[in-house]
Amino acid sequence: MEYNLDFKTSLYIMHNEDTEVSQSIEIETQRFKEIFKGNPRVVLLAGGGGYIGLCIANTLASKGIKVLIMDNFIYNHGKSLLSSLLNKNIKFFQHDLRDELEVDFFKKNNITDVVVLAGLVGDPITKKYPELSDDINNKAIKGFINSANGQGINKLIFISTCSNYGLIKDGEKADENFELNPLSLYAQDKVNNEKYIIDNRNKFDFSATILRFATAFGAAPRMRFDLTVNEFIRDAYIKNFLEVYDADTWRPYCHVRDFAHLIERVLIMEIKKTDYQIFNAGGDSNNLTKRNIVDLIQKYIPNLTVKYVDGGTDPRNYIVDFSKVKKVLFFEPSWSVNDGIKELINFLENGLYNDVEIDKNFYGNYQIINEQ
Repeated sequence: MEYNLDFKTSLYIMHNEDTEVSQSIEIETQRFKEIFKGNPRVVLLAGGGGYIGLCIANTLASKGIKVLIMDNFIYNHGKSLLSSLLNKNIKFFQHDLRDELEVDFFKKNNITDVVVLAGLVGDPITKKYPELSDDINNKAIKGFINSANGQGINKLIFISTCSNYGLIKDGEKADENFELNPLSLYAQDKVNNEKYIIDNRNKFDFSATILRFATAFGAAPRMRFDLTVNEFIRDAYIKNFLEVYDADTWRPYCHVRDFAHLIERVLIMEIKKTDYQIFNAGGDSNNLTKRNIVDLIQKYIPNLTVKYVDGGTDPRNYIVDFSKVKKVLFFEPSWSVNDGIKELINFLENGLYNDVEIDKNFYGNYQIINEQ
């Protein structure tokens, strides 16, 4: 089993990998075989056609796991899926989460596990479409989770966000028990859905895990340039100028492909380690301020002009503690923000994103195209 961990991480788990990790995976493998009578794992990725979802699909498929992507391409970004469908382990089902699934959909498609990525993702898009956000991120998500109950599902992974912490005092780090302070409609719905899952654990017959994702960065099939690190890199490269608001506010960041490996880790680890657990998803070394990110970019674009401005519209400021996911799941990101900067600059230098201005909405969650 490949864990895709960097050298520092491998030092941390070298002694334990042959014991806790391998034993935990073996226990879960045997349990899974007994439950599903030797049938293969089939993972449904709800909202799996987006920035993070396609990385997850490709990673799982490369390990021999069958994947069914469910998406309605609300940003008209369906072409990002084409290369993934060349993989025999990946199938696609077009569906709007607001519509009911057919009876026994999960059983008919032999679904063993579910990852809930679907929804309007990010503060700006939910603020722009508040009614649609309520329909999808609140009502439809809860309805979909309910529909998975009683269908013989093994594990359900709900993707939440570290934005739930909102604004914390200097010198504090938010672990999973830290008081939540959602400042946006997006984070409020995430918090409510987390609570809904935990409150109904005795009702649901699947094992649920909640992952509070750090802010994503890095290259992906459905690229996004409306996320801090990616946006800074492209603007610095194309315009040679950055205007940065509230430069000393903190956020955690995590590469999309590291998220994919974490999803795999949750699926294959012993159920007692993940059952109705909440994990901050990321790594301590990728807690950075915006100024830190700019400093890293300037190593590669030294003549970059930067204008720092106070008083931005986004007050969020939080440093996150990722010790639980490291201790329990032996997960630590293999990609640093610096690695991601080098990756994207290389792609930009080779002309891979020359059509961003022509097809802007493909490269970010700016505007709903397929609104009903």
